[in-house]
Amino acid sequence: MFKPKHKAPNIRLFDSHCHLDFPVFDNDRDAIFEQMRKVGIEGVLIPGVKKENWRFIRQLAAIKPGVHVALGLHPMFLKEHRKEHIHDLELAAGIKPLAAIGEIGLDYYEKNLDRKVQIALFKAQVEIAKSCKLPIVLHVRKAHEDVLLYLKTMKFQEGGIVHAFNGSMQQAERYRELGFKLGFGGAMTYERSVKLRELAKNLLLSDIVLETDAPDMMPAGCEKDHNSPLNIFQNFNTLVELRNESAEEIAQQTTQNSRVALRVS
Repeated sequence: MFKPKHKAPNIRLFDSHCHLDFPVFDNDRDAIFEQMRKVGIEGVLIPGVKKENWRFIRQLAAIKPGVHVALGLHPMFLKEHRKEHIHDLELAAGIKPLAAIGEIGLDYYEKNLDRKVQIALFKAQVEIAKSCKLPIVLHVRKAHEDVLLYLKTMKFQEGGIVHAFNGSMQQAERYRELGFKLGFGGAMTYERSVKLRELAKNLLLSDIVLETDAPDMMPAGCEKDHNSPLNIFQNFNTLVELRNESAEEIAQQTTQNSRVALRVS
């Protein structure tokens, strides 16, 4: 397990994107939650990626302090989604507590995913979020221009989080205008990620939220076969090294940013 460099009592972090519902955590999920509490990870968002995960995520939120829920239909699981799942999401969105609709978005990196079907699914879920006045959690790969266009033309004003942001500074500014925060995780810890590290260094601190995307997106030097939310401190330490603000200020601001974006206390 990665041990945090910064152990001051006021270093409290929020993992804005973590899939602790995935089966890879079945054997040690409770132990991870306990360790998160001990090291100062005070909040985590678990976004649903397909309907079959939604119930379990809600169950985790009901029994684990600091767990917040987003529900959505992820573009990577396009073949598993059914038309009726949109109606199911409409119903689920009316059941509180619910922090956001997500993880939703467009993925143009994967060539075997039908773009027209993705777009229709994405727009339907944005409409649900809009009608329920909920923020959204976005998955975007090689599709920022289209996502920004649809959000603008659909007049979506609830904001949210762009998970694992990898766009340009100009796109970051346009997301900011729409009320979004930008997620930075394990990819930032690799020195070869020059563009991403420049973004993390130069964006307004008020734009940034931390995430792990566990079990994916392992940070540099991670020796396990999958990522863990406990590695949020490695991502945090990288952000501290890249920026001029103090560790305490970065911890406080990024945690506040997550809570503001998701409207959770």
